[in-house]
Amino acid sequence: MCLHMLYPLRPECLSYPFPAWQTALQPSGPGSEDWLLKLYGAPADKVGDRVMVLIRSGMWQEEVTVPSAQTFQMPEAMTFEEAAALLVNYITAYMVLFDFGNLRPGHSVLVHMAAGGVGMAAVQLCRTVENVTVFGTASASKHEVLKENGVTHPIDYHTTDYVDEIKKVSPKGVDIVMDPLGGSDTAKGYNLLKPMGKVVIYGMANLLTGPKRNLMALARTWWNQFSVTALQLLPTNRAVCGFHLGYLEGEVELVSGVVARLLALYNQGRIKPHIDSVWPFEKVADAMRQMQEKKNVGKVLLVPGPEKEN
Repeated sequence: MCLHMLYPLRPECLSYPFPAWQTALQPSGPGSEDWLLKLYGAPADKVGDRVMVLIRSGMWQEEVTVPSAQTFQMPEAMTFEEAAALLVNYITAYMVLFDFGNLRPGHSVLVHMAAGGVGMAAVQLCRTVENVTVFGTASASKHEVLKENGVTHPIDYHTTDYVDEIKKVSPKGVDIVMDPLGGSDTAKGYNLLKPMGKVVIYGMANLLTGPKRNLMALARTWWNQFSVTALQLLPTNRAVCGFHLGYLEGEVELVSGVVARLLALYNQGRIKPHIDSVWPFEKVADAMRQMQEKKNVGKVLLVPGPEKEN
C-alpha cells in the first residue's frame, strides 16, 4: 500500500526510498563489511553490536543513518534474517492482540491473512496463551503450514464464507478480530464479535486487487467502509480500534517495552520469525510480486549482496 501511495505519509518521508521499516545491521567497525549503520547518540563501546532497526522509511539501502533510540540489540542466537523479520510484524501482532485485544486464556481470535508476516506472528503469539482458539483465513495450499504453526481452524476464503465457517464452530462468534482488510470485512468482523469483543483495524488490503491501482476497487472499499456511532456501540458491548505502528515512532518507551517482551519470548523459544524467502536488492520487483500474488507464507526479505537459496 505504501508503494501505491495509499498510506498517509508525513512530508519528511517523501524524500526517502520507502517503505522499508525494519532491518538488522552491524554498525560500522571491525569486521563490518556488508551494511553500514551510523547511529546518533550511540556510546563508543556499542560500535560493532548487532542490532535491529525500527524506522518509518528509508531502509532499502546499504548505508543508513538512524537515531540509536530506534535500535535494539539482537540476541546472540538470532540470525540477521530473523531480526529483520521480527520488529514490525511482531510488534504489530503483539499490540493488536495484547494491548488492544486483551488476549486471555480461553479466548478466540480471527486472524485474516494468517499466512502473511503479521498473520504468522499473531498465530505464534496466540500459542503463548493457554487454550486460545485461532481461526485463520488463507488459501487452501497454506493450511497445513498454518496448522503446524498453531491455527486451530484454517479457512479458505476463496471457496467458503468465513463468517459461516466460524459460526459453525463458535455460534457466539469470537473475542478478537485482527482486520488488515477494511471495507465490508470490517463490518463482518464487528458482527462476529462476542460481548466485550474487539475488532482491531491495522490495514486496508481490500484497496488493492493487483500490482496496479484499481479505481473501482478503491471506490468499492471506500463506499463499504464500516461506520458506527457511539449510541450504536453502547448496547453492543463491543469495541472498534485502529492501529498504525508508524504513528507510534515517538513513543519510544511504549514500543521498547513491547520489544523487550518479544525478545524474552524469542529467547524462551516460544516465537520464531517465519521467513518465506530472501531476495537481493536487484530482485526487489520479484520480491514484491511474491507478496502481491499472495504466494508467500511468512516474511519476504530484501538483503544486500548475492542471491540466497530460498
